Amino acid sequence: MATRRKRSSSHSRRSSRRYGPKASKKVEKSMHEMKHGQLRSGRSGKKVTSRKQAIAIGLSEARRAGGKVPSRRSSSRSRSHAKKR
Repeated sequence: MATRRKRSSSHSRRSSRRYGPKASKKVEKSMHEMKHGQLRSGRSGKKVTSRKQAIAIGLSEARRAGGKVPSRRSSSRSRSHAKKR
C-alpha cells in the first residue's frame, strides 16, 4: 500500500503576505521610472541607476503611503555587522 506523504510546512501553516499590493505597485512604478531614466534620488536629485536603490525608493514610498511593508533594518544592526568584518 502506498503511504501518504506529509505536506511541507509552508503549506500547512498559512502565512500572510510580507509585502502588500500597494508596495508592489510602488516598486513597479519606481523600476519603470528608473528604466526610463526619470527616477531621481531624494536630496541630491541625481539620476538613480541602481536596481536595488530603485526598489528601496519604491518601498519607502509605500511606507509613507501606509502600505504593508516590513520595517527597515536598524542602523545599529548594520553597523555591528560591518565591525565584525
